[in-house]
Formats: sequence, structure tokens, C-alpha cells
Amino acid sequence: MRRVTLFVNGSARNGKVVAVYGTLSDLLSVASNKLGIKATSVYNGKGGLIDDIALIRDDDVLFVCEGEPFIDPQTDGRAQEELTGSHTDWLTLNVGGRYFTTTRSTLVNKEPDSMLAHMFKDKDAWGNKQDPRGAFLIDRSPEYFEPILNYLRHGQLIVNDGINLLGVLEEARFFGIDSLIEHLEIAIKNSQPAEDHSPISRKEFVRFLLATPTKSELRCQGLNFSGADLSRLDLRYINFKMANLSRCNLAHANLCCANLERADLSGSVLDCANLQGVKMLCSNAEGASLKGCNFEDPSGLKANLEGKFLPGANLKGVDMEGSQMTGINLRVATLKNAKLKNCNLRGATLAGTDLENCDLSGCDLQEANLRGSNVKGAIFEEMLTPLHMSQSVR
Repeated sequence: MRRVTLFVNGSARNGKVVAVYGTLSDLLSVASNKLGIKATSVYNGKGGLIDDIALIRDDDVLFVCEGEPFIDPQTDGRAQEELTGSHTDWLTLNVGGRYFTTTRSTLVNKEPDSMLAHMFKDKDAWGNKQDPRGAFLIDRSPEYFEPILNYLRHGQLIVNDGINLLGVLEEARFFGIDSLIEHLEIAIKNSQPAEDHSPISRKEFVRFLLATPTKSELRCQGLNFSGADLSRLDLRYINFKMANLSRCNLAHANLCCANLERADLSGSVLDCANLQGVKMLCSNAEGASLKGCNFEDPSGLKANLEGKFLPGANLKGVDMEGSQMTGINLRVATLKNAKLKNCNLRGATLAGTDLENCDLSGCDLQEANLRGSNVKGAIFEEMLTPLHMSQSVR
């Protein structure tokens, strides 16, 4: 009985030793079972086709094929690998010092127009540099390259925690992975925190106040406090410039020297608030309630509601009854339909102010400057001191 060693065409590995008996067809059947292929022909080591079992000698090395031409394993093994698409098409990449193992088809098939596809589509086409271990050198960030490689493998964008999506996006743009760029841009947009325009509550603001040293000025410029209850709080020297304080409850609050310039105070309640030295240039307090407020600073610092280059504070329909406003600056402010009954406006600057239909009954206007003001329909009943012509004429 003769014994021979069988190999798959073009390969010198994983051979099988079988006994030769019967006919050539019997040998091909045994070869198919042993090698896991559909054997159709047998060649000797020199590429000669064996068509008769009598030509086989003991201990011969034979190569079995499935109909393709003979491939010499010594010289054409690489060609066979490409032909069969076997596992030998695996590549190792050295990306920034980290090794990745993948197949050529992964790098080429999904994005055929990408830089990676052009680099590895044709072997040695780009003259890719390799390290001593044979890995192809790519000078990029490995942590950003990994999600790109996984995307080329299975078509899904998966990024581990701690990996910056912007970095992955830049790598995708560098390698020209166009289909991934759109996925990343959507993911980055969805990862951004939503713009929060919700008003700040009393609880949140009190927490800010408690965390701020007493000698530090708290910056609240442009913040939204709409509808918040800030009553009876110590808000001295706080910068509320351009803040939204509409419909706020600021009753009995201490706003001494606070900056309310261009703030929205419309519909707010500031009854009995301390407004000494407050700055309300060009603020909007239309429809607000300021009953019994104190604008008078014993040190001489005057509250300022003037508008220098723009219209002054908007105080249309405001209720300021019984407020202390000695020396207040309301130059070119709008107080149309306001209630100023029993207010102390001694020495106040009301030049150019719109006082149309205002109720000024019971007010103290001694030494107040009303030059150029609009007093059409204004009520001046029960004045504490007489209003001199010099106070109202330009």
C-alpha cells in the first residue's frame, strides 16, 4: 500500500497523509474529505498533472486543486492568497505607537475613495513605511483612529466614554471617511447641552448669595430672573445690568447701589424696596409697583434713572406713591400715567421728563428741575410747596 501527502494547491501547510488505493476518482474523493475542498485534479511537486493512479509513487507530495491551474507554493503563494481571499490578507497598522490588526478589505471596501483605501488597495502602491515588526506606520492619534476602524468594520459609530468626538471628526476628515463625517457631526450636535433659558429660582439665587463673600460684587448681568421671588433679600451692589427681572417680587429688597441699567423690571413689585444710589439708566419698569420705596441716600449718592444718549427709564404707569426720591435723576425718563402721589421729589431732576397724565398731587417738588418736561394732563393738587415758573421754563 502506498502513502502520499496531500496539500491544497499553492500551499505547503496543513497537509494530510492518505493511503492510495482504487482509482484516481477514489483518491480525489479522499482528498475532498481530508482537505475540505471539492477536489477535481492532482498535481505533483513540479506541476505535472496526474491522470492515472499508477503514476503515483510511495511518499509522493501531491497538490490538489478545484479546477484552477497549478500554483507553486514556493513562488506563487502570495498570488494564491489573493485568489482565495484567505486569512493571509491581514494587515497590522502602527498608529501613533499602538498596533491595530485588520484586513485589507476592511480598509478598502466600505469607503473606496478614502485615503485608507488608496493606501492599501494596491500593495506597495504608496510605498507605505513599515516598522521592524512589519506594521504599517501611520502618524495619527490611536484613540481617535480606533472608532474609525470599528466603523469601517461594522458600519456603526461607537465611541467610548472619555473620547472627544471632535478629535474623531478631525481624523475622519483627514482620512476622507465621508459617510462617517455626517454621523459625527450629528452626534456632536446631540451631545451639546441644550440652551437653558429657564428663569433662576429664589432657591438657586440664595445659594449663589451664600457662596459669595460679602465684599464681592455678584455679577448677574443678562441673567433671567423672570417671575422669581427675591423679596426681602440683601441685593446691594449686585450687577443686574440687562437682566430680565420682569414680574419679579422685589418687595422690601435692599437694592442699594445695585446696577439695574437697561434691566427689564416690567410688572415687577418693588414696594418698600431700598433703592438708594440705584442705577436704572434706560431700564424698563413699565407697569411696576414701587410704592413707598426709598431712593434717598443720606450720604448724597443720588439714584440715577437718566438716559444720556438714549431715552431714559421707562416708567409708564408705574405706581411710586409715597416714595422718597430726594435728588433723584429722572432726566428724559418716561413717566406717562404714573402715580407719584405724595412722593418726595425735592431737588429731583425731571428735565425733559414725560409726566403726561401723572398724578403728582401731594408731592414735594421744592427745587425740582422740570424744565422742558411734558406736564400735559398732570395733576398738581395739594402741593406741599409752590411750583415756581423758573422750575418749569427752559
